[in-house]
Amino acid sequence: MKILIAGATSGIGRFLAERLLEAGHHVWGFARSTEGALVHARFRAFTCDVAVWEEVDQLAGKIAAETQRLDAIIICAALQGPVGPALTLDPKKWSASVRVNLDGTFHVVRAFAALLRPEGDVRAKILCFSGGGASKPRANFSAYAAAKTAVVRLVETLAEEWRANAIDINAIAPGTLPTRMTEEILWNGAEAAGETEIAAARATLSAGHENFERLGGLVDFLLSPKSDGISGKLISAPWDPWEQFERQRERLEKTDLLTLRRITPKDRGEAW
Repeated sequence: MKILIAGATSGIGRFLAERLLEAGHHVWGFARSTEGALVHARFRAFTCDVAVWEEVDQLAGKIAAETQRLDAIIICAALQGPVGPALTLDPKKWSASVRVNLDGTFHVVRAFAALLRPEGDVRAKILCFSGGGASKPRANFSAYAAAKTAVVRLVETLAEEWRANAIDINAIAPGTLPTRMTEEILWNGAEAAGETEIAAARATLSAGHENFERLGGLVDFLLSPKSDGISGKLISAPWDPWEQFERQRERLEKTDLLTLRRITPKDRGEAW
């Protein structure tokens, strides 16, 4: 496959780039800095800030000159942003986090979707990343949580708009992983992040890299024909039984499972 990865030089993006290259795929990757970028015969590294539309648009032109089509787009670029009670945060830093996480996701899809040209029965794939706070409130992480929730709704909306197209787009909740973003929680301290977040971050960093393998397995599944037709979903790498989804495709397509929806008393069989 020919795969584009946004945010490919560190964390989840680098892990996936290494995994996909090992599997024999061709990867184009970019980040705000290419310092420490992978060196591989089938990997091309570029510098680009996803929050700046002009940079993403120009990069799309460069990559289009190298390859006339892509099979998949994976958007890992993220910024945790300011941490602390929402109304104590710097508005400019809050907005910058939203621009990277939400605008950045849209920019990449907007610029590169034209290169997704499914051939025959093969469907193109787009994988976006949600994060902590997308499925429930996350105190002290308002910018990141709000932006990642919006990413999920963007994924759902695009899946609806593309029903007639051979493109599957999904959001992945990667779970807690020992990355620089988790280390940042500790750097912020309990006063800003909260004792619960600090404890969870310490546990994650001491647990090792086991959850990376489950994330890698989910990405492999979503890039494969086994996931064809599954689109517009928020899928948790560590918690959802995605290994069974191939047999549940029709059920997933026809229900609101794995989506963000409002629950009313009627939905629960209760009276107002």
